[in-house]
Amino acid sequence: QVLLLESGGGLVQAGGSLRLSCAVSGSIGTVFAMTWFRQGPGLGREFVAAISWNGADTYYQGSAKGRFTISRDNAKNTVYLQMNSLKPEDTAVYYCAALSPGLPLNEVTMTGQHNYVYWGQGAQVTVSS
Repeated sequence: QVLLLESGGGLVQAGGSLRLSCAVSGSIGTVFAMTWFRQGPGLGREFVAAISWNGADTYYQGSAKGRFTISRDNAKNTVYLQMNSLKPEDTAVYYCAALSPGLPLNEVTMTGQHNYVYWGQGAQVTVSS
């Protein structure tokens, strides 16, 4: 059983920063490409950023480019999302997810939520104006 546990959420003023962490249980976590999704109030869950299993490739949603950075430390089995210049519209529950090992990480697979085999419970991020 692989477990994902997000942490680092909270309340921040617009323009501030937060860093989310996603701890993946077990060393098997190093084989997964990992992605952050988010779900804002009254909205569907949307793709934010993804990173390949070795960190060589990263992808971002348009609104996240230049403000958010996804990274990973496989020695710690942890994936991060550094969020800077936060805006009220970034308010959401943020989820980390592990892509099915049988799939390549690319612009087709990364946004399909059905392609993910493990999900965290979510971390609330609230950005006040």
